[in-house]
Amino acid sequence: MVWSLVRRSRAVSRLPVPGRCESGRHVLATERLLLFTPRTHLDVAAALAASADAEAQRWLGNHADRIAPDPGTRRALLEWRPAGDDGRRVPRLLAKPFIPDPGIPVFLVCVRRADLSYAGGLQLEHHTGEVGGWLAPRCRGQGLGVELFRAGALLAHTHFGMTRARAGAETGNTASRRALARAGFVPDEGPPRHTLPDGRVIESVWVRHDTPTATRCA
Repeated sequence: MVWSLVRRSRAVSRLPVPGRCESGRHVLATERLLLFTPRTHLDVAAALAASADAEAQRWLGNHADRIAPDPGTRRALLEWRPAGDDGRRVPRLLAKPFIPDPGIPVFLVCVRRADLSYAGGLQLEHHTGEVGGWLAPRCRGQGLGVELFRAGALLAHTHFGMTRARAGAETGNTASRRALARAGFVPDEGPPRHTLPDGRVIESVWVRHDTPTATRCA
């Protein structure tokens, strides 16, 4: 027991610290979540695995089910802790450093602070301010979606200097719509139909989150 506490303390110390953003890398926290730019390919793989199940793909359609099609593999990825922070040796391929690409949407991996487990992912289109996110199956239905979308607004407002963040949801996705509303997003105008990455066309509603002031991180 003593060793497990020491190991967890070391793990916490190696995780990114909110308020210490670097060029192209961001980190922020909510009450129960820590979100940061992936450091390794394990971070990326686990975040995608969190969205690869049928329930998530119904709403996201982001092809994550093709990247991690096997349920056993997805469960195994989500059982890891961020790159070696639980004392286990990470396979060489997954331990490779992740280099952010400034030309694509900003992507953060989401970790649950209570047990340091992978919890999902957050994405911001830094040219339009559109926010999207998802949670791993075991993290759903606990109010974490509200914190995830609040983090998305915070990322846009305090890291990228945007006074407005936007998000879209399928009309039938009541869980996401409820979480967005509780996160402070209000109805906005937008196209009534949206094409998902997998080609499906959905009925959509749009919301926004505004702030009178916006800043950029260091």
